[in-house]
Amino acid sequence: MYCDLCQTRKLRREFPANTITDKCQHAPLHCFRCLTRHVQEFRKCSQCPQAVKVDNSRYLECLATLENLFPRLEVSSAPGDADWSSAEGNKTISVVMLGGDSTVVEYQPNMSILALKAFIKSRLGPEPDKQRLLYEEEELKTHSSSGTLATLQDYGVQPFSTLYLIVVLYEISEALDHVIFDLFWGYPASGCDFLDASVLIYSGSSFQTLVDFSHRGFSGVTHSGDVMDDTKRLGHHTINVKLKSLPSSVDKLFFTLSAYGSPNISKFKNPSLRFFDAKEPDKQLCSDRMDHAAYSQAIIMCSLCKINHRWKVFSLRTRSAGNAKNYSPLQQTIGGIIAQGLC
Repeated sequence: MYCDLCQTRKLRREFPANTITDKCQHAPLHCFRCLTRHVQEFRKCSQCPQAVKVDNSRYLECLATLENLFPRLEVSSAPGDADWSSAEGNKTISVVMLGGDSTVVEYQPNMSILALKAFIKSRLGPEPDKQRLLYEEEELKTHSSSGTLATLQDYGVQPFSTLYLIVVLYEISEALDHVIFDLFWGYPASGCDFLDASVLIYSGSSFQTLVDFSHRGFSGVTHSGDVMDDTKRLGHHTINVKLKSLPSSVDKLFFTLSAYGSPNISKFKNPSLRFFDAKEPDKQLCSDRMDHAAYSQAIIMCSLCKINHRWKVFSLRTRSAGNAKNYSPLQQTIGGIIAQGLC
């Protein structure tokens, strides 16, 4: 997740789940460190003019959470007292998903990528063949070019490094052309309200165009507009993609949901994604849920990317600011994902 204030990508757990006051009308998009520092200095929210007292219960919770995340280390006054020999056994690497979930793995240079993926499955859930692991923009394959099991050492992975995990929801066969992305949400507790599904389209790192409720078509991409099911109390935006009709330069499509009139997505139930072959609309190819998106203004749900001439659907689940009235924050978040080689 990206902090708008310090301009740094951080783990989801480094951000508050709620705003610092009930009167704040925005998603909480500043990390704990930036938010608490701003309150200490200016006695107000870091994102809006709302006043915050230093005895504010949410502020105190933020401080406590920050202390738990980054406890102060006791430093010996004598330079020779530290037992650095024991540090060898404490070397780790971190595996981080864009949605914020993460795990820590004991660093063993000879650990195979296959064994690492099995460990990740036990901690985070994705099957090994659905994991795309990246280190310094290079994908860690399970086998070397000679067919032997590849290891962390083979890729130059160092202790205390961060590996990024992207989950492959679906790999599209060459025979499949017309696919459907159904982005949907549950109605609020009372009444009917809307989220906006949008597709931001890229060639490499260059933004090309977008498709949303008011820009309904682009070569190979069409948007349904609002499809509201009052019986099931579900709102849908369905996006059709004809892969062979896309311009040859296009290699990335990012699918987003955003709140238009509300400050965040919290009042909408279970924002979710389903993916279909248009020829078999009753056969779901994959799905994903975005339960963690509640207090963000927008969520980048997934991407459709062409890698080595094959289209793949990646789960991103990345929270962001921005909506259909102002796509700039979403473009900034997507730009960061692309710049890190994650899509």
